[in-house]
This record gives sequence, structure tokens and C-alpha cells, in this order.
Amino acid sequence: MPYGKLIEYADAAPEAQAVMDEIKAARGVPDVNNAWKAMARHPEVMRRFWNRAQATMRPGALDAVTKELIYLAVSVANGCHYCAASHTALATRKGASEAQLAEMVEIVSLALEGNSYATFYGQEVDPGL
Repeated sequence: MPYGKLIEYADAAPEAQAVMDEIKAARGVPDVNNAWKAMARHPEVMRRFWNRAQATMRPGALDAVTKELIYLAVSVANGCHYCAASHTALATRKGASEAQLAEMVEIVSLALEGNSYATFYGQEVDPGL
């Protein structure tokens, strides 16, 4: 069983409600997803993560779709089905195509396989790399 229960908006502390309000406004959604409802048990953690997410995921040297694809790739590699589903939806809403999603998952698969070989064989990094 997962740790903790989901905290609905009406039952959340005012600090968590403030974060939920910001998320709903930023994403244009009527409610926050379950990850945020679970995190609402610890409003200070929720606030810190939301602030970091906002700062990290805004377009910069990388565009918004690329950032979502990277987050999705890490979620897939880590086996986090929840985050993979959430960031697939976010990437799609930001313009990621089916072809981009398919190519991303192939890259993740290749990297996981290659990392497994490199870990098993334990070779040293080549000079000059």
C-alpha cells in the first residue's frame, strides 16, 4: 500500500491549498493530480518541489517539449509509472508528437541496455572522452 492518503483541497492546510491553486492556474486544470494530493501531507515539501518544478521546467536553453521528454525518459528509466503517465500527458499537451514519444522510449531502452553492459563489464572510461 502506498504511503499516506490523498489530501483533497477542502481538507488541505492553507499552505497546501495555495500551492494547489497555483498548480491549477498554471496548468489550466480544475484539480491537481494525485501526486500533489499525496504531497499535500507535507506542505513545505510540496511548496519546495513546486517552486523547483516551475523554475526548472520553464523554457530556457531547452524548450518545454524537450524538458518534458527528458523528465519522461527519466521516469521510464526509473520505472515510475505514475510520473511516466503524467509527463506523457504534459509532453503531449506541450506539443510532443507520437513519433517523438516513440523515439524517446527507444533511446531510453538503448541507454538502459548500454548502461547494463557497461556496468557489467566495468570498463574504464577511454582517455580523451
